Amino acid sequence: MGACSSSPRGVIILCAGDSLTDSEYPRHLHRLLVGEGRRTRVLNCGRKGNTSGEFLRFLKQQGTALAREHPDFVLLQLGTNDVRVDGDHTPADAFANNMREIIGLFREFSDRRGERVRILLATIPPLPERYSFPFGPDSAGRVVREINPLVRKIAAEEQLVLVDNYGLFLRSPELLPDVHPTSAGYRLLARNWYDALKPLLPDIEVSPEK
Repeated sequence: MGACSSSPRGVIILCAGDSLTDSEYPRHLHRLLVGEGRRTRVLNCGRKGNTSGEFLRFLKQQGTALAREHPDFVLLQLGTNDVRVDGDHTPADAFANNMREIIGLFREFSDRRGERVRILLATIPPLPERYSFPFGPDSAGRVVREINPLVRKIAAEEQLVLVDNYGLFLRSPELLPDVHPTSAGYRLLARNWYDALKPLLPDIEVSPEK
Protein backbone atom coordinates (compact mmCIF):
# COMPACT_ATOMS: atom_id res chain seq x y z
CA MET A 1 0.00 0.00 0.00
CA GLY A 2 2.38 2.61 -1.27
CA ALA A 3 4.60 4.13 1.41
CA CYS A 4 3.13 2.32 4.41
CA SER A 5 4.38 -0.92 5.91
CA SER A 6 2.41 -3.00 8.40
CA SER A 7 2.45 -5.94 10.79
CA PRO A 8 -0.43 -8.55 12.33
CA ARG A 9 -4.13 -7.72 13.03
CA GLY A 10 -6.21 -6.82 16.17
CA VAL A 11 -5.89 -3.26 17.40
CA ILE A 12 -4.94 -1.16 14.37
CA ILE A 13 -2.65 1.83 14.87
CA LEU A 14 -1.61 4.27 12.15
CA CYS A 15 1.62 6.15 12.90
CA ALA A 16 1.76 9.41 10.93
CA GLY A 17 4.68 11.79 10.70
CA ASP A 18 8.11 12.44 9.25
CA SER A 19 11.41 10.53 9.55
CA LEU A 20 11.05 10.38 13.35
CA THR A 21 8.07 8.13 12.65
CA ASP A 22 9.44 6.41 9.56
CA SER A 23 12.34 4.98 11.57
CA GLU A 24 12.19 2.65 14.58
CA TYR A 25 9.49 3.64 17.02
CA PRO A 26 6.45 1.97 15.34
CA ARG A 27 8.29 -1.37 15.43
CA HIS A 28 9.12 -0.97 19.12
CA LEU A 29 5.52 0.09 19.84
CA HIS A 30 4.24 -3.05 18.13
CA ARG A 31 6.50 -5.20 20.30
CA LEU A 32 5.26 -3.52 23.48
CA LEU A 33 1.63 -4.16 22.56
CA VAL A 34 2.23 -7.73 21.46
CA GLY A 35 4.18 -8.26 24.67
CA GLU A 36 1.03 -7.67 26.69
CA GLY A 37 -0.80 -10.31 24.64
CA ARG A 38 -2.66 -7.96 22.34
CA ARG A 39 -2.99 -8.71 18.64
CA THR A 40 -1.82 -5.52 17.00
CA ARG A 41 -1.37 -4.15 13.52
CA VAL A 42 0.84 -1.10 13.13
CA LEU A 43 0.85 0.96 9.93
CA ASN A 44 4.05 2.96 9.61
CA CYS A 45 3.08 6.00 7.55
CA GLY A 46 6.10 8.09 8.39
CA ARG A 47 7.37 10.14 5.45
CA LYS A 48 11.05 11.03 5.51
CA GLY A 49 11.68 14.74 5.19
CA ASN A 50 8.01 15.70 5.16
CA THR A 51 6.84 19.05 6.41
CA SER A 52 3.24 19.41 7.57
CA GLY A 53 2.35 20.67 4.09
CA GLU A 54 4.01 17.74 2.33
CA PHE A 55 2.32 15.23 4.62
CA LEU A 56 -1.00 16.96 3.97
CA ARG A 57 -0.50 16.47 0.23
CA PHE A 58 0.38 12.81 0.81
CA LEU A 59 -2.74 12.33 2.92
CA LYS A 60 -4.95 13.91 0.26
CA GLN A 61 -3.50 11.49 -2.28
CA GLN A 62 -3.46 8.34 -0.13
CA GLY A 63 -6.22 9.03 2.38
CA THR A 64 -8.82 6.85 0.70
CA ALA A 65 -6.50 3.84 0.75
CA LEU A 66 -5.46 4.51 4.35
CA ALA A 67 -9.08 4.89 5.47
CA ARG A 68 -9.78 1.35 4.21
CA GLU A 69 -7.40 0.07 6.89
CA HIS A 70 -9.92 1.27 9.53
CA PRO A 71 -7.37 2.21 12.21
CA ASP A 72 -8.51 2.49 15.80
CA PHE A 73 -5.88 5.14 16.52
CA VAL A 74 -3.77 7.67 14.64
CA LEU A 75 -0.52 8.77 16.29
CA LEU A 76 0.43 12.12 14.75
CA GLN A 77 3.72 13.98 15.10
CA LEU A 78 4.87 16.62 12.61
CA GLY A 79 6.75 19.91 12.74
CA THR A 80 10.47 19.20 12.82
CA ASN A 81 10.96 19.80 9.10
CA ASP A 82 8.77 22.90 9.21
CA VAL A 83 11.51 24.76 11.13
CA ARG A 84 14.14 24.17 8.46
CA VAL A 85 15.66 27.25 6.82
CA ASP A 86 15.65 25.96 3.24
CA GLY A 87 12.64 25.68 0.92
CA ASP A 88 10.79 23.60 3.53
CA HIS A 89 10.59 26.52 5.98
CA THR A 90 6.94 26.81 7.05
CA PRO A 91 5.54 29.89 8.83
CA ALA A 92 3.68 29.21 12.06
CA ASP A 93 0.24 30.10 10.70
CA ALA A 94 0.71 27.79 7.70
CA PHE A 95 1.84 24.99 10.02
CA ALA A 96 -1.26 25.43 12.17
CA ASN A 97 -3.54 25.41 9.13
CA ASN A 98 -1.86 22.30 7.74
CA MET A 99 -2.19 20.44 11.03
CA ARG A 100 -5.85 21.33 11.41
CA GLU A 101 -6.52 20.12 7.88
CA ILE A 102 -4.59 16.87 8.48
CA ILE A 103 -6.59 16.26 11.65
CA GLY A 104 -9.80 17.01 9.79
CA LEU A 105 -8.95 14.42 7.14
CA PHE A 106 -8.08 11.81 9.76
CA ARG A 107 -11.36 12.54 11.55
CA GLU A 108 -13.15 11.19 8.48
CA PHE A 109 -11.60 7.77 9.14
CA SER A 110 -13.64 5.18 11.04
CA ASP A 111 -12.64 2.01 12.85
CA ARG A 112 -14.09 -1.43 12.15
CA ARG A 113 -17.08 -0.67 14.37
CA GLY A 114 -17.89 2.41 12.33
CA GLU A 115 -16.78 4.79 15.09
CA ARG A 116 -14.50 7.75 14.54
CA VAL A 117 -10.78 7.05 14.74
CA ARG A 118 -9.06 8.38 17.87
CA ILE A 119 -6.18 10.77 17.26
CA LEU A 120 -3.21 11.30 19.58
CA LEU A 121 -1.13 14.40 18.82
CA ALA A 122 2.46 14.83 19.98
CA THR A 123 4.76 17.73 20.61
CA ILE A 124 8.00 17.41 18.67
CA PRO A 125 11.36 16.71 20.32
CA PRO A 126 13.84 19.51 20.98
CA LEU A 127 16.40 20.42 18.34
CA PRO A 128 20.04 20.72 19.39
CA GLU A 129 21.36 24.24 19.73
CA ARG A 130 24.34 23.11 17.65
CA TYR A 131 22.69 22.98 14.27
CA SER A 132 23.69 22.04 10.77
CA PHE A 133 22.00 22.88 7.47
CA PRO A 134 19.11 22.59 6.60
CA PHE A 135 18.40 23.82 10.14
CA GLY A 136 19.47 27.28 11.21
CA PRO A 137 20.22 29.36 14.30
CA ASP A 138 16.53 29.95 15.07
CA SER A 139 15.22 26.45 14.37
CA ALA A 140 15.48 25.22 17.95
CA GLY A 141 13.82 28.40 19.20
CA ARG A 142 10.91 27.98 16.80
CA VAL A 143 10.20 24.55 18.27
CA VAL A 144 9.78 26.16 21.70
CA ARG A 145 8.10 29.43 20.69
CA GLU A 146 5.90 28.37 17.78
CA ILE A 147 5.52 24.70 16.91
CA ASN A 148 4.92 23.07 20.27
CA PRO A 149 2.66 25.84 21.62
CA LEU A 150 0.56 25.43 18.46
CA VAL A 151 0.49 21.65 18.89
CA ARG A 152 -0.75 22.05 22.46
CA LYS A 153 -3.35 24.62 21.40
CA ILE A 154 -4.64 22.44 18.55
CA ALA A 155 -4.81 19.37 20.82
CA ALA A 156 -6.92 21.34 23.30
CA GLU A 157 -9.18 22.83 20.61
CA GLU A 158 -9.70 19.47 18.89
CA GLN A 159 -9.97 17.56 22.19
CA LEU A 160 -7.15 15.20 21.27
CA VAL A 161 -4.88 13.26 23.59
CA LEU A 162 -1.63 15.23 23.85
CA VAL A 163 1.61 13.25 24.06
CA ASP A 164 4.65 15.15 25.34
CA ASN A 165 7.58 13.96 23.24
CA TYR A 166 9.30 17.31 23.79
CA GLY A 167 9.51 16.91 27.56
CA LEU A 168 10.50 13.27 27.12
CA PHE A 169 13.78 14.17 25.42
CA LEU A 170 14.29 17.32 27.46
CA ARG A 171 14.65 14.94 30.42
CA SER A 172 16.92 12.55 28.47
CA PRO A 173 18.99 14.74 26.12
CA GLU A 174 21.68 12.09 25.78
CA LEU A 175 19.18 10.02 23.76
CA LEU A 176 18.72 12.85 21.23
CA PRO A 177 22.23 13.83 20.14
CA ASP A 178 20.99 15.29 16.85
CA VAL A 179 17.67 15.68 15.04
CA HIS A 180 17.07 11.92 15.34
CA PRO A 181 17.16 9.88 18.54
CA THR A 182 19.54 7.04 19.27
CA SER A 183 18.18 3.47 19.16
CA ALA A 184 17.53 3.74 22.90
CA GLY A 185 15.79 7.06 22.21
CA TYR A 186 13.43 5.44 19.72
CA ARG A 187 12.57 2.77 22.28
CA LEU A 188 11.85 5.55 24.79
CA LEU A 189 9.67 7.30 22.20
CA ALA A 190 7.71 4.09 21.63
CA ARG A 191 7.21 3.71 25.38
CA ASN A 192 5.86 7.25 25.62
CA TRP A 193 3.29 6.56 22.90
CA TYR A 194 2.47 3.23 24.55
CA ASP A 195 1.87 4.88 27.93
CA ALA A 196 -0.54 7.33 26.29
CA LEU A 197 -2.35 4.57 24.40
CA LYS A 198 -2.65 2.01 27.17
CA PRO A 199 -5.50 3.68 29.12
CA LEU A 200 -7.53 3.83 25.89
CA LEU A 201 -7.01 0.23 24.82
CA PRO A 202 -9.50 -1.61 27.10
CA ASP A 203 -12.36 0.01 25.17
CA ILE A 204 -11.16 -1.61 21.94
CA GLU A 205 -12.49 -5.03 21.06
CA VAL A 206 -9.57 -7.18 19.96
CA SER A 207 -10.43 -9.20 16.87
CA PRO A 208 -8.98 -12.64 16.14
CA GLU A 209 -6.01 -12.58 13.80
CA LYS A 210 -6.90 -13.01 10.16
